[in-house]
Amino acid sequence: MILKKINRKNKLISFAPGRTCLFGDHQDYLGLPVIACAINRHIKLTAIKNEEKIFNINTPDIGKKRSINIYDKISFVEKGDHLLSALKVLRRYGCIPNIGYDITISGNLPINAGTSSSSAVVVSWVQFLLEAFGANHKITPEFISQIAYEAEVLEHGNPGGKMDQYSIGLGNIMYLETGKSNSYELFDCSIPGLIIGESGIPKETIGVLNELKENAWQAIHTLAMCYENFDIEKIKKKDIKKLSLHLPDRLEPFFYAAVLNHDITQKALLEFKKDHLDIKKIGILMNKHHTILRDVLKITLPKIDRMIEGALQAGAYGAKIVGSGKGGSIVTIAPEGKEQQVIDEIIKAGGKNAYPVKVDPGARIL
Repeated sequence: MILKKINRKNKLISFAPGRTCLFGDHQDYLGLPVIACAINRHIKLTAIKNEEKIFNINTPDIGKKRSINIYDKISFVEKGDHLLSALKVLRRYGCIPNIGYDITISGNLPINAGTSSSSAVVVSWVQFLLEAFGANHKITPEFISQIAYEAEVLEHGNPGGKMDQYSIGLGNIMYLETGKSNSYELFDCSIPGLIIGESGIPKETIGVLNELKENAWQAIHTLAMCYENFDIEKIKKKDIKKLSLHLPDRLEPFFYAAVLNHDITQKALLEFKKDHLDIKKIGILMNKHHTILRDVLKITLPKIDRMIEGALQAGAYGAKIVGSGKGGSIVTIAPEGKEQQVIDEIIKAGGKNAYPVKVDPGARIL
């Protein structure tokens, strides 16, 4: 019997999870660390080879279609066109498409809800292109994450950091140093009782990030002018009062939030490093983090606050808003046996949807 060899690149499926931020919201654009985890809701990119030298892209979840000629020069990329910017970035690394594909991108990640559906699309796209066409660079999860970051953030001059792309690309629970070192540590463990609650209110990513980033950087720059070798990452809580004397009143909250959120993230890191994760302690730290996001950075809304109050009243160990804020989603941890009660209270408080999630191993080719 003669067996016909099938070209595995005739059909490719690129899979990328969403993510939720556990600790470090509004920290990564300051070069401060974050703790995030990939969640088992996904974007699935299915690509089937065609003979047209064109990428025919169908995104049924948002009702859009587009075509990209693989030989077109990319001189201008419209802001927000991450698919085209990824092609532009990848060409610099020797990833040159030479065949076309019919591509469908869909998934069960909520759109514009703070679970990084847009970054999951970019990671799945980059991963597909590298799998199909290679590059002059060793292809690793780190490389895929970095290309996605360059395409989504650097190419457009956006204010975000690296958390979304790296936590999606590498999966699991990640502690990520977002400064110059860009080092990370992965924790291969589960978080029982993890629940996402969607508010149904679109988050205000660019506007919120720009405003908060600008004010935080102004505070840091002002203090750097006063103190040689000033390093925000080395500032302790006990230093806040003295250093705040050099800041105008309007900048004090942003400095205060940066220092306290960094302190909370470091305490959470110590918990994740332990042999046995104390979910109650993680919940308590999440509550402290949310209090700063709500009361100091003021990125919540009444509905978000009601959802979190409902989750806590139902017995959740902790709950916090996720992402840029002014909408989006929350993440909470429920005790064993109380997951449904927490979900019900989130919905009762006005949440559009709520559901349990698990930690995901990260982007992969199926």
